[in-house]
Amino acid sequence: MFIAADTSDEAYGARMREVLERYAQVGISAVAFGDIFLEDVRRYREEKLAQVGMQGLFPLWGRDTAELARAFLDRGFRAVVTCVDSQALDGAFVGRDFDERFLAQLPPQVDPCGENGAFHSFVYNGPIFQEPVPYTKGEVVVREDRFYYCDLVPAT
Repeated sequence: MFIAADTSDEAYGARMREVLERYAQVGISAVAFGDIFLEDVRRYREEKLAQVGMQGLFPLWGRDTAELARAFLDRGFRAVVTCVDSQALDGAFVGRDFDERFLAQLPPQVDPCGENGAFHSFVYNGPIFQEPVPYTKGEVVVREDRFYYCDLVPAT
């Protein structure tokens, strides 16, 4: 779902409900998430889904994040880091490929899956993709004097 950068929590929740209701109307009854251990995030998702009669699936819940990160790469998935919280990780990590080198250079306090919000990524290729999602890296911007974002621009 697309939302503006300055969207409030209330507007985000309303937009999420709108999208979920559309899918519920065509028979979708569950949504899968890649959350691993953040209870508050899981609770939020489950509450929003329950409002439209859906349920959340959390297939990675409780798994070891170092093993998950390595399995992700070993299985041939590819991702790019799109956001870095500079309070947890140097802004120079934004825009980098999520690969073995990236994992090796993470400080020990940073979760290898970014589960505590130190970074976020976009998966653009892997064995379940018919073809890679084409993109080019755009501008890097800093928001709230803290978060480094690397824009990804759809390639044509």
